[in-house]
Order: sequence, then C-alpha cells, then structure tokens
Amino acid sequence: MRETVKIFNAETAETAETAETAETAVQTVRELTFGEAVKEAIAEEMRRDPHVVLLGEDVAEAGTAFKVLTGLVQEFGPERVIDTPISEAGFTGLGVGAAMTGMRPIVDIMFGDFLALVMDQLANQAAKIHYMSGGKWKVPLVVRATLGASRRSAAQHSQSLHAWPSHIPGLKVVVASTPYDAKGLLKTAIRDDNPVVFFEDKMQYKVKGAVPIGEYTIPLGVADIKRGGTDITIVATSSMVQVALAAAKMLEEIGVDAEVVDPRTTWPLDEKTIVASVKKTSRALVVDEGYGRYGVASEIAAVIAEGAFYNLDAPVTRLGAMHVPIPFSPPLEDATVPNEQLVFQTARRLCGR
Repeated sequence: MRETVKIFNAETAETAETAETAETAVQTVRELTFGEAVKEAIAEEMRRDPHVVLLGEDVAEAGTAFKVLTGLVQEFGPERVIDTPISEAGFTGLGVGAAMTGMRPIVDIMFGDFLALVMDQLANQAAKIHYMSGGKWKVPLVVRATLGASRRSAAQHSQSLHAWPSHIPGLKVVVASTPYDAKGLLKTAIRDDNPVVFFEDKMQYKVKGAVPIGEYTIPLGVADIKRGGTDITIVATSSMVQVALAAAKMLEEIGVDAEVVDPRTTWPLDEKTIVASVKKTSRALVVDEGYGRYGVASEIAAVIAEGAFYNLDAPVTRLGAMHVPIPFSPPLEDATVPNEQLVFQTARRLCGR
C-alpha cells in the first residue's frame, strides 16, 4: 500500500518547542510491521554512520529471538553486528566503553526483564559519566529492550519495566507504539549523544502501519495526539495506545468523545501536551502496562494533578498491570494487563455515563 502523508522534518527539532515549528513534507509511505520499521531504522543509521555497531545475544546469525534483525549481519558483517556471550552486564559494559571512545553502540537486551542484570552499567555508569567528567565524556548508547505480557513467557520474561530507567537522571526512555514512531524515534535515539533506553513491546512486532520511504526523524520528548476528543483524555503508552484507541471507539458509541495522547517517551516527558489535553477535556485516565505501584502511570497522573487540578471534573485515574508476578496461565496472564473493556468501563464511569 502506498499513499502520501505529512510528517515532521525533525532533523533540527530537538525539543517540543522547536518541533512545533519544524517543517512538514509530503512523502510516499508503505506499510511495514513494527519489527521491519525497527530493522530499517538500524540499517539506515549503520549505512549513514560507520560508528554505529550492534551487539547482543543472537543478534547476528539468528537475527534476535524475535527475528527482527534478520539480514543485518549479511550486509554489515560480524565486525559491526556482533553476537555476544550470555552476559548482559558484560556486553552492556562494552557498549558503554565503546560509546565513550567515539562509537555509537546499539546494545540488544533480549528481554526487558534482564535489565536487572545491566542496571549498574546503565544507572551508575552510562547515566552519570557526562556529569562526573564535567561534560568531557559522552555516552551515545542505545539499549534496546522489550516489554509487554500476553506472550505466554511467564514471570521472568513478561514484565514491563520501563519505569526503572525513567527514574534515573541522565537516561532517556522511549516507548514507541507504532511502526512510524518506532522508526523515527529509534533514528533520533541513535544520533543522540546521551544514553537512551528504547523499549519495544514484543507483541507489537507484527503490527503494521504506514512508514514513509524518505528520511525522517521524530524528536524525543514530543507527545502525539493519536485521536482528538473533547470529553476525556486517555494517556496511553506503548501497546496500550492500541487498547486506548479501541476503547475510544467503544466510547464513541455511547456518546463519549475520548482524546488519546501517546507520550512516546517517558523521559523527556511532554508534560505541556498532556496537561493541555486534560485542561480541554476535564477528565483523565492514564493507561500503562507497567506495574501501577510507583510506576509510569503514577508519574503521569501526578503531572496531570499538579498541572490541571482546577480543570478536573473527576479524579485522575490510572490503570496498570496487576501487582503480581506475570502468570504463565493464559487466562490469568490476560487478566493482569489492562484491556479495552476495562479502559472503556473506567472511562465511562469517569464521564458519568
């Protein structure tokens, strides 16, 4: 499928403010899956910059456990697409050191749950080196990690832990929800001089969407209004964006006009767009697949409460994963994650319908 679409020319749009005045261009688009968009972004950046390298478990011959990167080693060779031993802390440390010496490594963490093994390298090394060196050192590192349940992978391979790096000063965190966003945000992350953790919902890899053929990037820290509305704002992250959009269609049938806002990055967080939306609609529901306790949904809810308190006609409400280990049992696992029916019923109650 080919069509035309207006997109950001965001090469110089580093912040929400500059993005508002970025030039738009009409480009031909075609449908790609989320996984194809990720691979295309990496391939384009590796062609553009010889300092970009990729390393991780099974990234070369196997193309990752999800087959997302198949073919990259054939184009760029094993010197730039590097299969590593099963030592996340070790090869993440290699990535930090390589970044400090001028490379732009992309470190692939097979499951986001394994962030537990690399948090010292991320939180105590990558995030702090620029500050501790008085600005002399940079760590232009991208860590790719997965999130999301519903894949029947049990408790150690199904968590959504994007709140962890979002909590650490010095790290940027991306939670893309569409193929278009995934490609544009990943290209920006690779070019960023700061460490970026890029989360991909493993259930989204086969989801298709329009992606421009031409060059484009999306600035970090700029939210996207996926659906306009006037009655309630649903702020949703990653795969929960699709859940929110489905719930919004259900709400439309009962006369509730829901606006769906996708932050796209949990840090930097586009508080301006989120608060402006809630001021317009007067109600807010935050949906995130991470754990609700001390989570991303809680932070966004607090931002709304502080920025739009006097505009609210109902309490800010949040929906997240149940505070239990993710079960292996399919019906139990499905029950732990917000779904469109739960979002619909919660939004309906907030709107008094």
